[in-house]
Amino acid sequence: MGNAVWRGVRLRDLLDRAGIGGEAKRVRFAGLDKPLIEGAPQKIKSIPIDIARRDDVLVAWAMNGEMLPLLNGYPLRLVVPGWFATYWIKMLSDIEVLSTDTDDSYFMAKTYRMPAVPVQPGDKDFPTIPITTMGPRSFVTGHESNGNGTRSLRGIAFGGDCGVARVVITANNMDDTIATLGPDEGPFSFRRWSATIPSAAPLSVTTRCTNTNGVAQPDVQAWNPSGYARNVVETEFLAIP
Repeated sequence: MGNAVWRGVRLRDLLDRAGIGGEAKRVRFAGLDKPLIEGAPQKIKSIPIDIARRDDVLVAWAMNGEMLPLLNGYPLRLVVPGWFATYWIKMLSDIEVLSTDTDDSYFMAKTYRMPAVPVQPGDKDFPTIPITTMGPRSFVTGHESNGNGTRSLRGIAFGGDCGVARVVITANNMDDTIATLGPDEGPFSFRRWSATIPSAAPLSVTTRCTNTNGVAQPDVQAWNPSGYARNVVETEFLAIP
């Protein structure tokens, strides 16, 4: 995963220049890449018109102040902040406006979908919906002893489809510690955090991000066959020298 600064043209400006009508319901995208297996479906994705017209949805040509790299979608890439990257079509070549609320293309109708109701392993024939927005997540990226019975932790968090409100650290199931958040680079950016906790051994640490919409990482992950949208609170066991 990565955390980049994108530059491009607002998708809504392109749509306005094209003169789309009031019957527009979805916008569909395809890239220059083709299936490697004959007869396989092309990667085509679509988003609702209200998402397509957001200020921050871009047709990007630059990444981190430089021309878009080939591996990141040169020459143009769709950027849909807060949505899973399956919608971020690389080598963007086609933009199609649909007048229907549904999209029957393979990668919308058949895959990248989650159960619409709670299910258990082995369940079949349940209704599904496309994956769309990301949820909040947080991770430990480093730790070190302070030499006084405490340990410094550092990590990153992101809110998914909005900003980070707070990160709570729990060490060895003891009292919670509210992490100190680093600079806020925008609602969709990673945000660094740091905290000081007791340096007991062994040391297990959980981190929970709550985003600015009030959504927190869950204790139990809702199961789905493909494992999509995993953002459950996870426990990390830190080696103490």
